[in-house]
Amino acid sequence: RRLLVMNDNVHIVFVLNGLNDSLTNRQIYFALTLTSYLFTVFVNLTLILTVCLDQTLHQPMYVFMCNLSFTGICGASSFYLKLLSDLLADAHVITYTGCLAQMFISYTYIFCQLSSLTVMAYDRYLAICQPLRYWALMTSQKVALLLLLTWCLSSVETAVGLALMARLRLCSHHIPRIFCTNWEVVKLSCSDTSANNLYGITLMFLHSMQVIVILVSYVQLVRSAARSQEDQKKFAQTCLPHLVSLLVFFASLLFDTLYSRYGGSSMPALQNALAAEFLVVPPIVNPIIYGMNLKQIRSRIGLRINFRPQ
Repeated sequence: RRLLVMNDNVHIVFVLNGLNDSLTNRQIYFALTLTSYLFTVFVNLTLILTVCLDQTLHQPMYVFMCNLSFTGICGASSFYLKLLSDLLADAHVITYTGCLAQMFISYTYIFCQLSSLTVMAYDRYLAICQPLRYWALMTSQKVALLLLLTWCLSSVETAVGLALMARLRLCSHHIPRIFCTNWEVVKLSCSDTSANNLYGITLMFLHSMQVIVILVSYVQLVRSAARSQEDQKKFAQTCLPHLVSLLVFFASLLFDTLYSRYGGSSMPALQNALAAEFLVVPPIVNPIIYGMNLKQIRSRIGLRINFRPQ
């Protein structure tokens, strides 16, 4: 029966209703969206290339930063590319397969960002609280394993959620958003969605606990950093940007999740703008925060910009 439902859904074409109020100013919206996307890719690629091209930055903290920037590019691309296409089209539609692909990339980005921020908190904990054992504990093999686990676990979490969604029979094809989200598609179903609700609540609980663990580790970091001026300086330069990134991302994601499930249907334009925040704001903010606050990154970027061959 599940296979039959999935085969029926494959032929569905969703209508995205989020852009209906924006058709009169599509050129302006297209220009702003394209500028925002290009700037997002530029700042993230600048950070990645700076780390890759400089041997002195081949350290675990900067490798994790590159992973964070790469996931930001993936998440932003899953949103911006479809939006740019819709701004130039008269019909704002997406196939069932395309919707699944967009959701897989965007949700893998979400879970990967949270896991990456957790790994970065662990890395900073070892660097500040156990500096003498840091290089013995954070080996290149362990860095590679942490990155692999980050991507694998995030992909599995996303795949399970999409599999639970794919078994549902849909009774409507209209999504009141400018992009596909799991919960908006689940709300179109006329089947029992108890399993989807339970899985969504479980993920919310687990990742909320993940954020709490990160915050508790930062309490320990603050206590450890208070012992010397050098540790205080290290905490301010490396940990505060990470904490700001965590709070920005988690607040954006939590707002979208709660509003999508329990919010009303008034002011759809504002809803769509706020819903896309977690795909727009963190990918821009993260590289800027790290690039501006980390002296090593900032100085390397400055050297490459100001470099003139003799």
